[in-house]
Amino acid sequence: MERIVKKNRGSQRPLKVVELFSGVGGFRIGFEGKPNKKSPWSHDWSPQLAKGSPLQITWSNQWEPATKVQHAASVYRERFHNGKEPNQYFNADINLVVDMNPLPIPKHDLLVGGFPCQDYSVARTLSQAAGIEGKKGVLWWAIHKILKRSKKDAPNYILLENVDRLLKSPAKQRGRDFGIILASLSELGYVVEWRVVNAADYGMPQRRRRTFILGYKKNSPIGRLAMATPRLEWITKTGVIAKAFPVIHKDKRLPFQEKISGSLLDISEKFKFAFENTGMMVNGEFISLRTHPNYDGPAITLKNILLPPTKIREEYWINEKNLSQWKYLKGAKKDERTAKNGFSYVYNEGPMNFPDPLDRPSRTIVTGEGGPTPSRFKHVVMQNGKYRRLTPVELERLCMFPDDHTEHQDISDVKRAFFMGNALVVGVINKLGNSLYAMHRKSSFHKRPS
Repeated sequence: MERIVKKNRGSQRPLKVVELFSGVGGFRIGFEGKPNKKSPWSHDWSPQLAKGSPLQITWSNQWEPATKVQHAASVYRERFHNGKEPNQYFNADINLVVDMNPLPIPKHDLLVGGFPCQDYSVARTLSQAAGIEGKKGVLWWAIHKILKRSKKDAPNYILLENVDRLLKSPAKQRGRDFGIILASLSELGYVVEWRVVNAADYGMPQRRRRTFILGYKKNSPIGRLAMATPRLEWITKTGVIAKAFPVIHKDKRLPFQEKISGSLLDISEKFKFAFENTGMMVNGEFISLRTHPNYDGPAITLKNILLPPTKIREEYWINEKNLSQWKYLKGAKKDERTAKNGFSYVYNEGPMNFPDPLDRPSRTIVTGEGGPTPSRFKHVVMQNGKYRRLTPVELERLCMFPDDHTEHQDISDVKRAFFMGNALVVGVINKLGNSLYAMHRKSSFHKRPS
């Protein structure tokens, strides 16, 4: 026998979101739209969710270790809290926050965050009875502690972002780190799906590949629907990520099917698996397969985001005397070099486009994008027959932020470029957020066993 879950008023209310590692607010902009009138949207592709957003940030955390001045926090406070630091914004080390009693994080529906790729290995504590613990300072374990401490009030949904190499880390034990994350979430009662998404594959202006991990508590509306749907169908056709970013599954082979078992310590010491770019795990059993983007809509290119030459300040134009250094760094190399120990070797490096082509999405922005010093990795474009670097506004546009979102009297252009090198592409978050909320509404009325 089955019964229909009755429509409840809670299914129509906005989902309350806790945002970890908030940076300058990429997740928040993706969910809520423009932060305030100081940062006007100026692009057709910008998400417009400011009023009546179904996903609302109710608590945020940001902390940049080993720095006295918290620059990202300054931008976040200015844009979202008019320069103040209210109770719902913690500019403090999350590792200290999660040990507070009581936990200062309010009850919420969705936990989000872009945590850094670190060594997620675990070790046995001094007391055998205490079990195992994650490495101190590793931010994944702060997330884990929040979910574990919340117990019955743990969020129904999780949306996490990381670099694409997470699936293959570490090099000496491929897949171990991701296996630890999957096993941890399964142990906490979540159904998990993941996908590596390249923003440019779906018409966005930057080639930026990131791993997105979505978790649903098994007794949540989406969790029940996901468990009732064949795994392959969910991750390739009907699931949250598949609806946001359609894919084609070309491989005629069956998906890899494996089980993660044992303690987190066992997994840390022994687990190894070559995870593909798409997958799903339920009760410790997962499938993993390679999918390909299925998109033929409009695409934003580097040319589309450029400011007119008349708007570019002089320091962004490359001086002729430095041009040869730029060309050398961007070009192919086959140099004989000598190491400190006297060993001689030939250093090979392939060429890069110089200047960057304007008829396609940009390369991935890196944190060292700012400043006039010649570099192999900084973007260089040509306008009116002259070479120049990208401005902070153009870097913001490549991440689909509002123009001048990171402008602040105490923050340099170099730091603004650093922010965008760390940022996610807002359009990806916008699509995932919309898809998750739509699925939440749909699955709130799904049939479940009585």
